[in-house]
Amino acid sequence: MTREAMKSLLKRVPLFKELTERELESVVDIAQLRDFNEHEMLFLQGEPLNRVFFIDKGQVKVYRTDVNGKEQIVSIFQSGEMFPHVGFFRSGAFPAHAEVMDAATIVVIPIVEFEQLLLKRPEVYMKLFRVLGEKIIDLQNRLDEQIFHNTYEQILLLFLRLSKKYGQQQEDGYVKLNIQLTNQELANMIGTTRETVSRTLTKLKKNQTLQVSSSGTTLISVDLIKQELQID
Repeated sequence: MTREAMKSLLKRVPLFKELTERELESVVDIAQLRDFNEHEMLFLQGEPLNRVFFIDKGQVKVYRTDVNGKEQIVSIFQSGEMFPHVGFFRSGAFPAHAEVMDAATIVVIPIVEFEQLLLKRPEVYMKLFRVLGEKIIDLQNRLDEQIFHNTYEQILLLFLRLSKKYGQQQEDGYVKLNIQLTNQELANMIGTTRETVSRTLTKLKKNQTLQVSSSGTTLISVDLIKQELQID
């Protein structure tokens, strides 16, 4: 890839899109574009945290495992997003595993050099700080969901979050999810069982809250979910 093509790619990353051409040059100097295959691991939980990732194409699942090997999905990242969001200006380890969900193109930057960029470009650091703040709020909301809602309600709230992040509004009022997740992956996102998710999906399909097309695309009625949860 040429330097101009790399700059064009980096401009699509929210953290970098307002940088000048000269400022982008400094990012290009430390960035490496790599292609990854489906299910390829980017890093493992506990490995030295020495690089940061920016997704150009594809999706990445970040998850933790307990001593019994049970998986808990922390986040799913897509085009334009960066991860991980921890470890800057201190030594540490990756707090989770990261697995490519489908073929992906990702910009990889050594974290030490990225830290130097943050020191030189305060506006980039402030953008990163805002992103971190949004992640903290999201984690707090998810914690509240687990404390104050039963499993059925947690699944409904999960679909609201997925609709907001991956949804595309349809003319018939439904929201199409531009991401495909297995029942097990949905379960791992809220710490429940695949069987519980399957039963809930069956119920949601019966009352038309959720539909699945022949191609496997999930369609969600956000309005019906909000009515059931009695939220605006």
